[in-house]
Amino acid sequence: MRHPRTIFASIGLAAVAAVGVVSGAAASGSPANGTPHGHAMSPATAGAAAATVRTTPAAVGGKTETILVDAHGLPLYYYRPDTATRSLVTGGLARLWPPLTSTVPTAAGLSGRLGLLNDAHGHQVTYNGHLLYTFVSDHADQVTGQGLQNFFVATPSLAPVAATPGAPAAPPGGAGY
Repeated sequence: MRHPRTIFASIGLAAVAAVGVVSGAAASGSPANGTPHGHAMSPATAGAAAATVRTTPAAVGGKTETILVDAHGLPLYYYRPDTATRSLVTGGLARLWPPLTSTVPTAAGLSGRLGLLNDAHGHQVTYNGHLLYTFVSDHADQVTGQGLQNFFVATPSLAPVAATPGAPAAPPGGAGY
C-alpha cells in the first residue's frame, strides 16, 4: 500500500503539470488540451515553423465560394478593423478568433501574397496584407463565422490592404511567400 504523502505528492505534481498545460495553452491561444478545434495541434498554433494556406470550395452565406483555409481545412478570416501593421484582436476576442501564426508560412494555389507581421501574437500570417484568423466554432471546410464580430472569410480575390497614411507600405517584419 502506498503512503498517503506519496499519493498526495503525486496528485500535487499532476495538478501542477495540468496547470502548466493550461497556462501554456492560454499563452498560445489554444484550448487547454492543446488541440485547437478538436484537431491534433497544428504547427501554426503549436509555435512550430510552418503553416500552409490553401484554397477550397465552401458554402458561405448559402453560396459556394473558394475560400482560404489552414492546413487542417479550417476557414481563415480577416478582421475588418485591423490595419496592415497592427492586429486589433486581443483578449477574449483573440480566444474566439485565434490568429494564424507561423515563422515559415507556405501557400498552395494562392494568387495573392502571403506574408508575416511580427506583432503581439508572434509571427502572424497575412494574405494581401490582411491578418488571418480561425474561428473556434468552425470545423474543417465549414464556415460559421462569416460576418460575425466584423470578421469575414478570406478569399483568393481579397483586395490588398491599402497602406494607411504615415504607415510603411509593407508590414514591418513582413515577407512575401
